[in-house]
Amino acid sequence: MEQSGLTVKDLEPAIGRSNRVYEVLGGKRSLTLPMIWKLHDMFGIPAESLIRPASRAHVT
Repeated sequence: MEQSGLTVKDLEPAIGRSNRVYEVLGGKRSLTLPMIWKLHDMFGIPAESLIRPASRAHVT
């Protein structure tokens, strides 16, 4: 988000209301497949990086 200058408001069309965006960002809620595809389509984020579990996100 920081690198692209995105705000919570920018993510709402892909994720839902601001409280849901904060839950996803805080790790309290996982992204759903429709959210992943919307983020991919809207912002060009590789779907694979959104699908990967957080515990494996830093593994190369």
